[in-house]
Amino acid sequence: MIRKHYSEVERMESKKEGFKGFFARYLWCKDDGCPNFAMRMMEIEPGGHTSYHSHLEEHQFYFVEGEPAYVDANGKETKLDVGDTVYVASDEPHQIKNVGNEVMRMICMIPILPGGDGKNPAPRPDDGGCVTKAKPSCSC
Repeated sequence: MIRKHYSEVERMESKKEGFKGFFARYLWCKDDGCPNFAMRMMEIEPGGHTSYHSHLEEHQFYFVEGEPAYVDANGKETKLDVGDTVYVASDEPHQIKNVGNEVMRMICMIPILPGGDGKNPAPRPDDGGCVTKAKPSCSC
């Protein structure tokens, strides 16, 4: 068994286009010797969000703290509650927002696909680029 507390893992800010006030702690990934599955603690500041994006990895989200909202493939925003879980299929466009006044935390679990590391999306065979609301059919 390997054990670590999430607070021992470096909090890294995402500088990717479309992200605002978004931080990740890569709890378990390829660097830790996990070849197939990654667990990440995502932290979003008040008013922050991910980009509107998709990628080959499916997701499982568990919302631990704060006031999250989920934007789906149709652009519909749904407010979520602490304790909610969300499954996002492979290549499904999505966005996570913090609509509250405190830091929002969620656990995000993904498979590690060929060429991926649990921190960054696996490369697409078609090199499709990133999803935007105007172009919601590619991958980041």
